[in-house]
Amino acid sequence: MDNELITFALTTLAGYFAIANPISATPIFIALTAGDKPAVRRAIARNAVLTALFVVVLFSVAGKVIFEMFGITMAALRIAGGVLVAIVGYEMLQGRSSSVQVPHQVEGEPAEDIIRAQLSIAVSPLGMPMIAGPGTIATAVGFAANPGFLYTAISIAAFGVISAATYIMFMQAPRIVRFLGETNLTVVTRLMGLIVATIGVEMVLTGAGDAMRDFMQSVQMLPMPRP
Repeated sequence: MDNELITFALTTLAGYFAIANPISATPIFIALTAGDKPAVRRAIARNAVLTALFVVVLFSVAGKVIFEMFGITMAALRIAGGVLVAIVGYEMLQGRSSSVQVPHQVEGEPAEDIIRAQLSIAVSPLGMPMIAGPGTIATAVGFAANPGFLYTAISIAAFGVISAATYIMFMQAPRIVRFLGETNLTVVTRLMGLIVATIGVEMVLTGAGDAMRDFMQSVQMLPMPRP
């Protein structure tokens, strides 16, 4: 592997780590899975990183085609993801679980359905947009824009390393919970709720800013009437 590919690999690794950040995602995982059984928690962690990896692979290979096919803009993706994240953060801040996080058990509902519903948070909001959010998707599309399949493969491999690191951090959650204790965990959950809600609002504002900038650029490109 020549120096250019090595530099690209290190760049992608650092870029994905800065955006997906396993360290900051771990407290959010703890808050979302509080009270779950160890087996359920492991399944959520595994499914979350696999979901994020699948999203990155998909957009690395066919991101440009997907955006063009459905007319999706990055601004719209940021706004939609931000709204979802903000809702989850608000519910965490209030000290209660929303239906987006942990579903309420209904009398007579089979245990399998409850577990299946609990596992759904691995896809959203954990897998996407918390780990593989709009920023990660945009980064994946940008890295994959380099000519040659090898660059795309390196980009996917770099995110695979970040996904593995995220899974390891998630698996350390029980030790972190034992270290914090019940009272401190409640405080951390509220704090993470504030942070998550702030992240969601920031995503919405960024998406709105991007949309406004695109709109102004399209207006400037319109032919001006003659005086």
